[in-house]
Amino acid sequence: MTWEYSEDNLIEQTAIDLFFNQLGWDTLLAYNKEGFGEGSTLGRLNKKEVVLKKIFFDKIKEFNPNLPEQAYNQAYEKLIEESITKSLAEINFEKHQLLRNGIPVDFINEKGEQVKNKTLKVFDFDNADNNNFLAVRQLWIQGKSNRERRPDIIGFVNGIPLLFIELKAAHRKLENAYNDNFTDYKDVIPKLFHYNAFVLLSNGIESRIGSVTGKYQHFHEWKRITEEDEGIVALDRIIVGVCEKKRFLDLFENFILFDNSLGKVIKLIARNHQFIGVNKAIENIQHKEQLYKLGKISLEEKQKLGVFWHTQGSGKSYSMVFFCQKIHHKFTGSYTFLIVTDRNELDTQIYGTFSGIGAVPQVKAGAKDSLKANSGKHLRELLSSEHRYLFTLIHKFNFEEEITKRDNIIVISDEAHRTQGGNLAMNLRNALPNASFIGFTGTPLFKDDEITKRIFGDYVSRYDFKRSVDDGVGFPFSVRIKSRF
Repeated sequence: MTWEYSEDNLIEQTAIDLFFNQLGWDTLLAYNKEGFGEGSTLGRLNKKEVVLKKIFFDKIKEFNPNLPEQAYNQAYEKLIEESITKSLAEINFEKHQLLRNGIPVDFINEKGEQVKNKTLKVFDFDNADNNNFLAVRQLWIQGKSNRERRPDIIGFVNGIPLLFIELKAAHRKLENAYNDNFTDYKDVIPKLFHYNAFVLLSNGIESRIGSVTGKYQHFHEWKRITEEDEGIVALDRIIVGVCEKKRFLDLFENFILFDNSLGKVIKLIARNHQFIGVNKAIENIQHKEQLYKLGKISLEEKQKLGVFWHTQGSGKSYSMVFFCQKIHHKFTGSYTFLIVTDRNELDTQIYGTFSGIGAVPQVKAGAKDSLKANSGKHLRELLSSEHRYLFTLIHKFNFEEEITKRDNIIVISDEAHRTQGGNLAMNLRNALPNASFIGFTGTPLFKDDEITKRIFGDYVSRYDFKRSVDDGVGFPFSVRIKSRF
């Protein structure tokens, strides 16, 4: 059989050209051209294999040199290990942890010593070009009951199938790519999705990104590369925005969450505005740190991390999680994030978000090991120890003494401009004189809001109401009013 022209194939060719010409991925058309065996093009032994073993071994040996062969073999076996008792979402979570954090192995070294829990790095997250990026078209994969499927494009990084793309002709509804193809592939060739990071659907006009657990309505557009872009819905925008090598690895490493708060695993991928906004906030921290070291700004200025204004309904709590997660993962030093709110329901909701993704224990408020302050005394005790996360109402700062001089505490104030005046806010700053402050808010600051600017500085990221409505994230004011009745 030959590769024939069709409107579907034209969209596919457009996509693959972007990968090759603009993004620097290697590309391959596998349609009836793939041989099998160790010397074959992809090195697969059969159609059931979804991890490209040869590329995987080449990269883990490069990133983890001079280990015995048994260490690399064990890493591969752990990676491809299957479970018949776990859901696809649970398996995807476990594979993500191994790929993101490294694969632990045990082996005997050259001195005959037992080495336990040596973590083998799978990706070079710091230098994207050190990784192998390969986009393969029309690869036959054999799954359940020996049935076969042939996805449009699979994106492999270091031999791992992290990206799945389903493409349709422009006259076809994009939802059909989800209902007719993606769901079928998950059913017939689920092994491919054990490792999947991102699912992209496009008909050349509409394009969306989502996760293996997402319903179609949870797939979202990717319209901007920078916050200043007006935003367009286009195949080239989502492919370049998501699949540029550095951005792709950043998304994979720092902008995926697994939420278990509803009793089952739900995989969440940051929306476009969250990815851009959080990275702008983190770049601002790095920039201020550099200026401070050069003596160009004062300590007081360095501590002002800015105001993160993303309108209501845009996922502000998850943006906080992405912000904290990336700093913990990429910065040296044991940071403590103190999340401060002014209402019980906010405190409970934000703690629930952090506990749902496993960042903090799921315990009842007031429990002995709770990271939510239940009194001023409890807050002082929590601040006197080192924790990754702490949560409190501003009202718990009902004391005036200094608690710690640590400079690796970042205070996140939710709805920052409501709580920065008065004695309680002053007590907070006196208790933590060397802490840094960032404000998260769903409403804009007033022009004369000098107190907030004096504490936090200027906007570090802005995602306003109009833009959220244009993006389908928020709702017009009239709709929001009707929904209340």
